[in-house]
Amino acid sequence: MALLHRAEMRPTKFALLAAWLPGRPWYQGPAGADIERVAAYRFDDPAGAVGVETLLVSAGDGPIHQVPLTYRDAPLDGGDDWLVGTTEHSVLGRRWVYDACADPVYAATLAAAVLADAGQAQEYFETDGQREYRELSMTIAGSGTRGAEVPPVGAVHRVVEDDLTVIVTDFVELAVVRRPDGGTASEGAVLTGTWSGQPSPLPLAYARRR
Repeated sequence: MALLHRAEMRPTKFALLAAWLPGRPWYQGPAGADIERVAAYRFDDPAGAVGVETLLVSAGDGPIHQVPLTYRDAPLDGGDDWLVGTTEHSVLGRRWVYDACADPVYAATLAAAVLADAGQAQEYFETDGQREYRELSMTIAGSGTRGAEVPPVGAVHRVVEDDLTVIVTDFVELAVVRRPDGGTASEGAVLTGTWSGQPSPLPLAYARRR
């Protein structure tokens, strides 16, 4: 379950992405364009400490890009090269925002979603002690057997940035499709998604045991 806050972020996550995305080798879009949200899905951190959100965004007339992010209340050890930026959250205080592909919490939750069809987090707002469900903006499904045992991910040893960003961990290799248009494929179990305007499932990520 993802408990969300009706809060302000300064700068916003989209302002951070507008400055960060044009420097990525897999980005295809105009520099300086406003970043717009197309859809999103979240995973639960079992420890409840790290926010894990994957955004589908567009910039100008460019294609849709998939951008997994993690939100932390302190810097990620060894994560300087993957920092998208910092922001002030009006409820939670300073947050460090990372390209999640280098974050072991994201790697573990993605592996569970692909290999064990663990699904996405349900999203709620809490107002005056009451929880208000927020309708999900997209649907995801993993091709692995639901409830299957997932090997421990351990540390993230290497990230190779490309149209298919590869994440190498102790026991699992993951691949994130940066432009989910059906034109990029890999080996292993697959996570697919649908969203408004995209009723046919498209690959979002892959996972295989090492």
